[in-house]
Amino acid sequence: MSRTVRLTMVGVSLAGFAALLAWGVADLPSFGHYPGPYGDLIVKLVQPQRHMANAVTAVVFDYRGFDTMGEELLLFAAASALALLLRETREDEVEDIREPVLSDAIRGGGLLASIVTLVVGLYVVAHAFITPGGGFQGGVVLAASLAFLFLAIEYQRWGKVAHSSIMEPVEAFGAGAYVALGLIALASGLAFLENFMELGVFGRLSSGGSAILLNLASALAVAGGFLVIFGECLQENVGARHGSRTNR
Repeated sequence: MSRTVRLTMVGVSLAGFAALLAWGVADLPSFGHYPGPYGDLIVKLVQPQRHMANAVTAVVFDYRGFDTMGEELLLFAAASALALLLRETREDEVEDIREPVLSDAIRGGGLLASIVTLVVGLYVVAHAFITPGGGFQGGVVLAASLAFLFLAIEYQRWGKVAHSSIMEPVEAFGAGAYVALGLIALASGLAFLENFMELGVFGRLSSGGSAILLNLASALAVAGGFLVIFGECLQENVGARHGSRTNR
C-alpha cells in the first residue's frame, strides 16, 4: 500500500471521526444540567444497600459491574492485539541492551517518584469504596510506578521487572478473576456478579462485600494490561534504534 493511499485512508477516517464527535458534542446538555433521577437514587441507596461511601465506585463495581467487565476485557483485547502486532522484535533480542541513565539527579528523583507512585497506587486501589479511586485508576498509577524504572534507570532492569512472562499472566489473572467472581455468584444461586459476601461496616476498608474482590481483580488487569502495552512499545523502540528488528 502506497503512502498516498495510507494518508487518504487516514484523512477519511479522521474526517468521519471529527463529524461524529461534533455531532455528539452539539447534543450535550448545558454545563451543570442534570436531568436525574438515577444519580440521586444511587446517592440515597448506596449506603444502606452496599455500605459504600463512594457512590461512583459502587456503580462501577456493583450496580453495573457487568458493564465494567466489558470495559476491562476491551483493555485486555487491546493489549493482546498490540502484543501481536509488535512481536516482530522479541524480548530476547533486546534484553542485553542497557541504555543507562547517567544523571544521578534523574536516577534519584525517578526512584523516589517510583516509590511514591507505587504507594499512591496502592492507596487508590485500597480506598476505592471510601474515597475517589478504584481499581481502574489505581491500576494505571501502579503501572506508572514501574514505568519510572525505565525512565530513571535503564531498559535492561525494566525488562527484568516488567517481563512479559510476568506481566501477561498478571493481566490474564485479573481479567479472568473478574469473570470467575461472577460465576461464583451464579453458582451460589445469585445473579451474575451479585454480592455474595458480608457487606462490612460502612466507612471502613473492608466495606463493600465481594465488590472488594472485583476492585482488586480490576487493578491487576489494568496494571498488567498497561505494562504489557508499555513493554511492547519500549521493546519495539529500543530494538529499532539498536538494529535488532528482524526482517518480515
